[in-house]
Amino acid sequence: MNIHEYQAKTLLQKFGVAVPKGGVAYTPQEAEKVAGTLAGPVYVVKAQIHAGGRGAGKFKDQPNAKGGVRLARSPTEVKTEAAAMLGHVLVTKQTGAGGREVKRVYIEEGCDIKRELYLGMLVDRATGRVTMMASSEGGVEIEEVAAAHPEKILRAVIDPATGFQPFHARGLAYGLGLEGDQVKAASKLMAAMAEAFAALDASVVEINPLVVTGAGQVIALDAKMNFDDNALFRHPNVDAMRDDAEIDPIELEASKHELNYVKLDGNIGCMVNGAGLAMATMDIIKLYGGNPANFLDVGGGANKERVTVAFKLILSDPQVEGILVNIFGGIMRCDIIAEGIVAAAREVALHVPLVVRLEGTNVKQGKKILAESGLQILSADDLGDAAHKVVNAVKEAA
Repeated sequence: MNIHEYQAKTLLQKFGVAVPKGGVAYTPQEAEKVAGTLAGPVYVVKAQIHAGGRGAGKFKDQPNAKGGVRLARSPTEVKTEAAAMLGHVLVTKQTGAGGREVKRVYIEEGCDIKRELYLGMLVDRATGRVTMMASSEGGVEIEEVAAAHPEKILRAVIDPATGFQPFHARGLAYGLGLEGDQVKAASKLMAAMAEAFAALDASVVEINPLVVTGAGQVIALDAKMNFDDNALFRHPNVDAMRDDAEIDPIELEASKHELNYVKLDGNIGCMVNGAGLAMATMDIIKLYGGNPANFLDVGGGANKERVTVAFKLILSDPQVEGILVNIFGGIMRCDIIAEGIVAAAREVALHVPLVVRLEGTNVKQGKKILAESGLQILSADDLGDAAHKVVNAVKEAA
């Protein structure tokens, strides 16, 4: 789960991370009032959407205007800049061409920036451990730094038995070229971030940029936090920060039915049980020249109703021109899957090619249900055969 910048800063500040003073606003009038509570003379107005690159982004109806992060010199200017953002669609490198509508802005005090750094924490899949990363190249995408200057990325791999230690912080701080009190301030901030990461079951915490001010303070000028969905039951205060407006409508509906759905940009819908099998299914669709429209794992214990919902979700995507159902019935029974497919196809008036590959528990009963349904369903013997058939069927239909 993702949250907005101002929410991330609120959480991190509770653990001791230094952040500029600020407040959120939903209208230009609220933005002006928030600015009135802050110390000037410079204010920063930031569009709040779940995407990076806001400063370099462009508003759809203001292609020649400033991006989603703007400076203002008075509360009145803050009101003007907020009005230019709220209700408008911001397009960044991470939003895609559709962009995101700005429904709230964050107003904070300006900062005397001397240096911009990068600081982040994540679970490193290569080592299986939480890792803190730092770089002197702050204010730009860390992926760009990794590609062009990998030597500028510092890492501290954290042993789960001992946790984040002072020597981790000192090593990163000295590696960033910090001196004197800056090392102390950075070490304190890093320790607070590590505590927040562990305590809140975060999957990513990113501060970009982490700035050193002219007075030598070390402050989180921006903040991003992602959380492990499976741990949210332990953190109702974090779960309450979810912004449904920032979630794809299909993905949001899928989550209500305990379905793992991620929208992609292809035209072949996929319904699979098991994340690994779903990934393999998408790979083989690509191998045969097709493009998957989604990742959809119905899980091992899905019932007829959940399968029906999954099928409807796939068909609600206007880009879908064909569907591949790939089920290996272990805990899940193939006849239950077949009943769900038939029920959903009849209810939504199936209008695209459908290929089904069933294997496992009650596979004969499942295939019989499909064969006797009277629907135009193509049966496949194996995964390769299924991918070949759905790709060809979509091409023929087009």
